[in-house]
Amino acid sequence: MAGFIQIIEYQTTRFDEVQQLGDDFREQANARGGGPERVTITKSRDRDNTYLTIAEFASYEAAMANSNDPATQQFAEAMGKLCDGPPTFYNLDPVHGWES
Repeated sequence: MAGFIQIIEYQTTRFDEVQQLGDDFREQANARGGGPERVTITKSRDRDNTYLTIAEFASYEAAMANSNDPATQQFAEAMGKLCDGPPTFYNLDPVHGWES
C-alpha cells in the first residue's frame, strides 16, 4: 500500500490535451527517477468533464519532493491552462486497504 495518496479533482473540456501533457510528464519523471509510484486517472459518471487523478507515493516526503520539483511546477502550470477552473487537492494518509 502506498504511504501517501494525493487526489486532484479538475474539470476540463480538453482532456485529450491533458492526457498528452501527463504522458509527456510521466516520461520525463521516469527519466529523472522521480514522480509518483502509480497514477490512476478517472472520469466522473455523474459530472460532465470532471476528472480525478489519483497519485500514489511511497511517502509524504516523496510526494513533497515531487511537488517541489520545478518540472512538476511547470506541469501544474501547463495543466492549469487546460482546465476550466482551479483544481481541488486531497492529501491522504492511507489507513486501511485490501486487494482481491
